[in-house]
Amino acid sequence: MRRLRQLAERTPAGRERYVDLLRAVAICMVVAGHWGVTVVGRDAAGRPTGHSALGDLPWAYPLTWVGQVLPVFFLVGGFANAASLTANRASGGDATGWLLGRSARLVPPTTVLLLVLAASAGGAYLWGAGEARIRTVVWFATIPLWFLVPYLAAVALTPPMHALHRRFGLAVPVALVGVVALGDLGRLAGPAPLAYGSYLAGWLAVHQAGFAWYDAHAAADGPRGGGAAGDTRHPLPTSRPAAVALLAGGLGALLLLTAVGPYPVAMLHVPGERLDNASPPSLALLALATAQLGLILLLRDPAERWLRRTGPWQAVIAVNSVVLTVFLWHLTAALLLVGALDALGRLPTPAAGTAAWLAWRVPWLLLLAVVLAGLVAVFGPVEARAGRRRRAGEGARRRPARAGLVVAGYATVIAGLLVNTVTPKAAPEPLGLPAPALVAYLAGAGLLRGLRSGWGSRG
Repeated sequence: MRRLRQLAERTPAGRERYVDLLRAVAICMVVAGHWGVTVVGRDAAGRPTGHSALGDLPWAYPLTWVGQVLPVFFLVGGFANAASLTANRASGGDATGWLLGRSARLVPPTTVLLLVLAASAGGAYLWGAGEARIRTVVWFATIPLWFLVPYLAAVALTPPMHALHRRFGLAVPVALVGVVALGDLGRLAGPAPLAYGSYLAGWLAVHQAGFAWYDAHAAADGPRGGGAAGDTRHPLPTSRPAAVALLAGGLGALLLLTAVGPYPVAMLHVPGERLDNASPPSLALLALATAQLGLILLLRDPAERWLRRTGPWQAVIAVNSVVLTVFLWHLTAALLLVGALDALGRLPTPAAGTAAWLAWRVPWLLLLAVVLAGLVAVFGPVEARAGRRRRAGEGARRRPARAGLVVAGYATVIAGLLVNTVTPKAAPEPLGLPAPALVAYLAGAGLLRGLRSGWGSRG
């Protein structure tokens, strides 16, 4: 508590605390959503299995308009990345050092998760567990990692994309929406490969909107906004009429695309649907993101006033200090709880949507929160320490590093995560993770760590 109080007291006057609140709320909603829709059953051999309840609950599809909050995370990520990059440049830093600093917060907690899972899987394999079964368990535990693929790519592309933003402003996300529209055409009418670009373009469009939101904040905050001399700002309209227009326009477009158009109502993956709105992002998801942006702007002023209170702001700081750890480990917590209850012979397996299943949601969520709290207590300090090291080094003047090596580090980390994501969940993998994926990821993470160590020692 003392450290939280110190951090709260040292918060800069111009900080947009609302962004930190949105990040914490978005991740907590993702965690609660994944847990809440989980259905635990048994396979033919009597072993526990799990799947999403959405396929069994068509009435819940509209609820995904509230539960799909990944656009919010990319929006606040764009804001935070623009703020950090601008401040870094104002203090004499460059894009290469900024990328290394960003990797210090994102990569170490992910590395710990992968190493723990690989070591546990290897032990299970030596104990006699089947390779396909090991992969299935690890596949579930690493579902959150698919999100890091586009997010790490967005971080790596922030310097050039921010330069495009400073020159062309909101024309950039508009062009990216055009790429998504072309991809949707390919998915609906062919050829399907046209959609490949949407996997990145959709999330980048939302990330770019975060740049524009930061420009609006910086313009309103004056000299404290962190802008460097000569910066060209393209602020997002944030007035109340503009926010209402974004909310109404986004919801209107979403209703037309889903009720009249060919897009599914569900904004999360539902097996059997013709099109997945989230992977890759569709025009329907971007319409939802527009409505979410409007709502976020409408709620900003009361939220900022609330966050000026010590208690709420300390709570937001506490969650954000371990927010990635919470996200990375929340499905591992579910696996551990299922395994423990199954071993004790106390694992309920009610069918989705039944009264028993709905009643089980409350104790299920509470038990999962306890298990996750234990995991965060163990692994959270990795992220907290990484965050302090990154903040301590931001803005410092350093000798130039080889930008190509930093880009290579990001690329191999992303490639490793991507290979794991596309590898089938029943593939025979003794370590649970595909060997090429694990090697590529660890090589990239090791390269970035080495560059950060050398980068700091020459400052």
